[in-house]
Amino acid sequence: MLILSLVFGLPDEEFVTARLLQNPGDFEEALRPFYGEENAANFADLLTAHLTIAKELITDSMAGNTSAAADAERRWYENADQIAAFLNSINPNWSVQEWKKMLYDHLAMLKTEANDIMSQNFEDSINIFESIEQEAMEMADVMARGIVRQFEQYFRI
Repeated sequence: MLILSLVFGLPDEEFVTARLLQNPGDFEEALRPFYGEENAANFADLLTAHLTIAKELITDSMAGNTSAAADAERRWYENADQIAAFLNSINPNWSVQEWKKMLYDHLAMLKTEANDIMSQNFEDSINIFESIEQEAMEMADVMARGIVRQFEQYFRI
């Protein structure tokens, strides 16, 4: 929704952005019982950076500011590396390599979707959205499996 709001200058951009930025807090709340306040907050900070860098990348791309867009994309992938390393540091069942692959795939798909929308290639943007949604569900499954494996005592398996 944010990509559409940014590309088409929709009046809901402020509201869509605010809603999107609730997600890191939701993750923080979900992770806190397992990983504590500090780790949950660190993950929320990394996820917030992920979302704000994505917004920068889209805004800079739309403005034709290729150097700023390239810098944002570089920072976006660095953030993905940080997320993967952080997740592995709090749960040995979460592989750095697996998370990097999933996150890199996710970022590439989001960039493709944004480019498709900016170039008004709407059919392809809808198709890539389905892939993004599927990838997000797979990431959720990996996260859930890792938590269950690490904290078996809390789950009936």
